Amino acid sequence: MTPVSDAVLDTLHESATHIFTGALEACNIASAFDRRIGFEGSRMHRLLPDGSGPATIDLSNYRRVFVVALGKAAGPMLEILLERMKRRKGLRGICCTNQMPKSRNWRIRYFEGGHPLPNEDTFAAARTTLALLRKARKDTLIFFLISGGGSAMFDLPIDGQITLDDTIEFHRLLLASGAPINEVNTLRKHFSAVKGGRLAMAAPEALKVSLLLPDVPLRTLDALSSGPTSPDHSTVAEVRDLIAKYGLAEKFPVPVREFFERTDLPESPGNKGWRPPFMAKQPRRMTSAVTMSGEDAAFRDSVFEILLSSHDLVENARLQAQKAGYFTVVDNSCDDWDYADAAKYLLERFHELRRGHERVCLISVGEVTVTMDRMPGAGGRNQQFVLACALELEKYPGEHLTVLSAGSDGIDGNTDSAGAIADPTTVSRARSFGFNPRESLAEFNACPLFTALGDSVVTGPTGQNLRDLRLLIAERV
Repeated sequence: MTPVSDAVLDTLHESATHIFTGALEACNIASAFDRRIGFEGSRMHRLLPDGSGPATIDLSNYRRVFVVALGKAAGPMLEILLERMKRRKGLRGICCTNQMPKSRNWRIRYFEGGHPLPNEDTFAAARTTLALLRKARKDTLIFFLISGGGSAMFDLPIDGQITLDDTIEFHRLLLASGAPINEVNTLRKHFSAVKGGRLAMAAPEALKVSLLLPDVPLRTLDALSSGPTSPDHSTVAEVRDLIAKYGLAEKFPVPVREFFERTDLPESPGNKGWRPPFMAKQPRRMTSAVTMSGEDAAFRDSVFEILLSSHDLVENARLQAQKAGYFTVVDNSCDDWDYADAAKYLLERFHELRRGHERVCLISVGEVTVTMDRMPGAGGRNQQFVLACALELEKYPGEHLTVLSAGSDGIDGNTDSAGAIADPTTVSRARSFGFNPRESLAEFNACPLFTALGDSVVTGPTGQNLRDLRLLIAERV
């Protein structure tokens, strides 16, 4: 590579990083909140009502207000809601996130749940939340602030004989299975006492307002944190098919395997085969803005609002790329694909596009899957994807190509990196540092390689979680 070429690659790295961070900064939770929800005195207004659910809720009609915030964005979401509501008598709540907020409200109990695997606070937060929700009556309004990551950091098995260690291994096996997130969460819902609508069922008479920051496709919103407040329409039969499909039964801890083998394994709330343990009264309000209806009154007494989604992330990335002068194309068709298949597909599309344009940026949002056949090293799906791309980019020496993939939450797998950047020199530079890139890929250990090269994307926890962003950028000089 000539010094000029090195300079061009440095510029491409900077451009990719700028597009990613700019898109993330544009997805401001406070601004999104104010576009959807407004407070005026004691009244809360839904600013974009679609005819389903009440457009206005008078908080003065409720003696108590509960707030349950869970997921990676729980802290910022909770802070914004409390600020907008001002001081409120009868307010109590729970916050379960993986990064403790710097400022805390005395009315809220805080838990630092584990991610990507559960910990003791995972169980404690779930138990405390269930105890709080069971105090709710008709005069109670409940805000659920739900973002991605809650599946791991907020959990409690239905079967009380299943321990925390069993639960950790259950989650680890699901993450290593290579199953797409909707299938993983189908299994989690049937395992958990707080997923698949069971939080809603714990407070059947209360009005429940779920404010969502999804890290899942909008077509599968009930997969967000495994759908604690939305009805689950998956079935026990589907669960058993998935366990067989991924060969999980023989890997599960014995108590988990025995639980899923039960002949009376319960269906989830919202499923036609489920029967409530109580007689729900006639609902007073209609259902959600995102069509997550259920047969039980507890769900019909619910409202759902999406604050931000991956659509906002990709649209802001597109605007950033266009502003930088790139011909921009969005292709999200490889969502939930195996990382290697996604890398092959996007690189083929990328090469087609750059043949017709001097400056091109291919954008893809969503998540890829990684199937692990051993204990992983340090890495995550974004770094795994980028390293797979780097091995292909090596075939194009001297060309000005860059690939970035990073998580909007600022965390990739078991590392402190959000993701990584690669170009045609990545593999040769890694070898000069003593790395074997193919070995790093096989061992799911990409983070040390990218860290040594200075090509890790590091943002720190963002308080956001809108899925992953992939950028493939080329320039002809």
